Amino acid sequence: MIDDALDAALARLARVPRLLVASDYDGVLAPIVSDPAQARPIPAGTAVLAALADLPDTEVTVVSGRGRDDLAALSGLADRVTLVGSHGAEIDGVAAIDDDARALHERLRQRLTALVGDRPGVALEVKPVSVVLHTRNADRPVATEAAEEVRGGPATWPGVHVTEGKEVIELAVSTADKGTAVRLLRERTRADAVLFLGDDVTDENVFAVLCDADVGIKVGEGDTRARFRVASPDEAVRALETLHHYRISAI
Repeated sequence: MIDDALDAALARLARVPRLLVASDYDGVLAPIVSDPAQARPIPAGTAVLAALADLPDTEVTVVSGRGRDDLAALSGLADRVTLVGSHGAEIDGVAAIDDDARALHERLRQRLTALVGDRPGVALEVKPVSVVLHTRNADRPVATEAAEEVRGGPATWPGVHVTEGKEVIELAVSTADKGTAVRLLRERTRADAVLFLGDDVTDENVFAVLCDADVGIKVGEGDTRARFRVASPDEAVRALETLHHYRISAI
């Protein structure tokens, strides 16, 4: 069950003329798992997003740190909603970076590949505009050693933008962030209000740019700028279902 305050906020939000519904993927629509390649969405979550997208004057988007192709393959939503990958760098489907950024991206890939080496449980993920160190599956001493080596090395290079999340360090060659992406999507869709659901540090960039008419929902624990919180992806899906119910009644 969602609490009364959030229920009332969703009821108000459902009545705006044009609505933008945006959500992170991992930790919101899909539970966090040890292998990111196996992060399958909750079926009810993808179903309600598709149902919202079918409503008049309702735009739906998933904004993820994943590469857009990876997001499309895992979510199965590419034909139903707008997918934005790489923290907003792939807002129009392709990440636009110059030759210097591409060279830096390759240098990061090579350095972190060597850094990961044979450290058990430490993994590398290469995205269109970033390289990510994952330490979730490593023993704590191994994870700490790898993370400190990244922080003291590649993370200090000129042109590298660092974001730390839950057991990840992402080194990007782009300044794109989810907040800028959602702000641009608001302008493009001429939305009167926005719902955004997120669980990680990178989602705080969105919560920071939401307006009084908007609703931000933090999924899980941790400090947040969001006005509302739910405990789990299942509860996040329940909030989306509640919005869908009120939106149908309001249209």
